[in-house]
Amino acid sequence: DKLVRTGATGFVTGYESFAKGAGSGWPDTIEATELHLTPIRPGVVYGTYRYRVRFGADESSGISERVFVETPDGWKIGLTGAIETPGAPPPPRAITGATLIDGRGGAPIANANIIVREGKIECAGADCAVPAGIDVVDAHGLFVTPGLIDAHVHFSQTGWFDGRPDAIDLRAQYPYDKTIAALKASPERFARTYLCSGITSVFDVGGYPWTLQLADRFAKNTHAPHIAAAGPLLSTLDHWLNLPAERQFIHLKDDTARRTVQYVAAQGAKAVKVWYIVNPDLPVAASEPAVTTAGDEARKLGLPLIVHATGLAEAKAALRAGAKLLVHSVSDAPVDDELIALLKKNDAVLTPTLTVLRGYVRGAEAILNRTAPAIDDPNKCVDPATMAKVAATATLDPSLVTAERIQRRVDRMKATEAIASPNLKRLVDAGVPIATGTDAGNPLTLHGPAIYAELDAMQAAGMTPMQVIVASTATAARAMGMSEVTGTIEKGKDADLLLLSADPSKDVANFRKIKFVVRGGVIRGIEELSALAQRDN
Repeated sequence: DKLVRTGATGFVTGYESFAKGAGSGWPDTIEATELHLTPIRPGVVYGTYRYRVRFGADESSGISERVFVETPDGWKIGLTGAIETPGAPPPPRAITGATLIDGRGGAPIANANIIVREGKIECAGADCAVPAGIDVVDAHGLFVTPGLIDAHVHFSQTGWFDGRPDAIDLRAQYPYDKTIAALKASPERFARTYLCSGITSVFDVGGYPWTLQLADRFAKNTHAPHIAAAGPLLSTLDHWLNLPAERQFIHLKDDTARRTVQYVAAQGAKAVKVWYIVNPDLPVAASEPAVTTAGDEARKLGLPLIVHATGLAEAKAALRAGAKLLVHSVSDAPVDDELIALLKKNDAVLTPTLTVLRGYVRGAEAILNRTAPAIDDPNKCVDPATMAKVAATATLDPSLVTAERIQRRVDRMKATEAIASPNLKRLVDAGVPIATGTDAGNPLTLHGPAIYAELDAMQAAGMTPMQVIVASTATAARAMGMSEVTGTIEKGKDADLLLLSADPSKDVANFRKIKFVVRGGVIRGIEELSALAQRDN
């Protein structure tokens, strides 16, 4: 007639207090795995299991134990306790019977098993035996791919116009300093949205210095993607969009280029990002010496040079300076043999970012028409604060834009895509590695689900679905310097996986059909991920 419960505050005896809690305080998610029962003597059994429990955004995991006692009224619990094990690897799993698309470009493998242990892939393929005693996820009828990777994002931007007052100035209603302070305080909301959207790694290719701390902040958090960051952008243009005591754009000049590279390296940057801006007053040649110096210093410090260069001439200059990643497609002229040769000489990767200008157009049109723009978010992954801003588009003053200004944006977008899409196809046909990136954070290029339109556009440009998959996994991991950790489903890599209900190798639109996301070996259903993403905290 006694129950003993153990916990952080000690022992509690008796059923009465336990019974009072019945039916209340239930977690949003509870998962139990690795149940083991050990008979101690007749009528007494000791049991343990691994648990994962989530209350709202707070999650804990550990080992729970029970002592079961046989009584005249049946078996009862005589002792119960739980030991939280923060930082411990998740329990092993076997994902069985799936069609495996491993990210390396080969044909899908039917009826494959993926064995996950200590958060990493132990075996993947049709010949992987399921170890005895391991918990099994039946994935028959599902398609397993590596988690998607967005190799071009900006945590320093909101996905709306309040983060880009240089496009449409909303600072009177949405003070820029407060906007950035909110981003710095709660990057978790974008992290949850990324995971819910099937994105398990992101490369922040330019932002405020605090973005360099995100990788460490989320290193042990399986609610967040892997993050690599470049930190402040070295800009050939002395751009004004900064804060009084913080800069996301550092003016790149001949006499300070080396010290500037040394600064971002010392802050922990994983790459040196150059924003190579060209205009009538700032021709390509005027900035090339500083870009070349920055590239040389980056090489000496062992960091890749990554460059925003949307024109053919500056893209070539960036590659001559040693660029390893071009974060946009060339969009002012067809790519030529010289550019392709430079890309291959550098063993460089290119991220096309085909769809980012569409967000500016859609946003401006919504302001003029006083409507809220539609969002392609099939799994309800976008956080409430962002959705509130998207809805507020309909309330903005239409005089912020004009029909003529919108038409100029439309013309620019069409002209850009008319060149960038064929350029992408030529680069692919020439064997240049392509990595998927969205430029997320720009207006209506929302963190997370923006990747779906980008995948669609890459396929529409002439890439096969399998080529898009490789670009969005293996090559994107290479672009962000994490190919040893993630990007393909191979033994020893992190278990960052998607389980889809339809075949993405037939059509990449099927990446919208997520059933489960596995991050670091922890498997979560899309319903749980959506619920997490919808929380305000």
